Amino acid sequence: MLISILILAIALSAWLLWANGAVMTARIRVEDAALPEEFSGFKIAQVSDLHNAEFGDGNAKLLSLLAAAEPDIIAVTGDLIDSRHTDVEAALAFISRAAEIAPVYYVTGNHEARLGFERLVPRITEAGAVPLRSEAVYIERGGARICLAGIDDPAFASGGDAASRAGAMLDGLIVPGVYTVLLAHRPELAEVYARAGANLTLSGHAHGGQIRLPFLGGLFAPGQGFLPEYDSGLYEASGMALVVSRGLGASLFPLRVNNRPELVIVELGRPGK
Repeated sequence: MLISILILAIALSAWLLWANGAVMTARIRVEDAALPEEFSGFKIAQVSDLHNAEFGDGNAKLLSLLAAAEPDIIAVTGDLIDSRHTDVEAALAFISRAAEIAPVYYVTGNHEARLGFERLVPRITEAGAVPLRSEAVYIERGGARICLAGIDDPAFASGGDAASRAGAMLDGLIVPGVYTVLLAHRPELAEVYARAGANLTLSGHAHGGQIRLPFLGGLFAPGQGFLPEYDSGLYEASGMALVVSRGLGASLFPLRVNNRPELVIVELGRPGK
């Protein structure tokens, strides 16, 4: 019996070690009649909650998956850097190499809020990313355009609750009538993003619930508690599409259980095409 338990423990440990380092690619198609025809097939690679993790030397494995996906843009949706075991140089090196694959856009998470992010903005820009801090850019394709908007994590602001802070950051940011992809770290604020007029929001933060239970999904997510509503995949919130990445790294709790790290590839399309 003791030998059986020992073998089981070793096997479980080996599986957890493998699974925490084995990045998977999740492909999600988002269809919307409001999307300009010219953007059908437009691909966004979402990198979320890396938390200074490394997959291969210099994140070679992750970068290889990024390159293989051939994205039109790369969206970093917060917590690229971890505030507990911070390695700014590794994060900058990743951005620099990712920017060789496709244009990189970056919004902050709660961990960046703890790090004095303002002093890092020039270095992040120099590395090749475009920080979106209550800012929007327009992407053109075949004579049409869409809007890519982004906000800081609410932890950067004070006063009121997270929803009111996020709402203030979004005030006037999204132009009605222009298809808008919003990058915002926290999925639990989906209704705030929908009211602001986003067509699609890309979020992370939930870490897939950290521990995933068969048939139930994630166990616990910050800001949502146990059995979170938004933990992984594609959702609909008041007419807005919401994509929640399970993320790549871990932070306070060091292990992901039944929850492989994921790189999300979002493909935009129009219904029936």
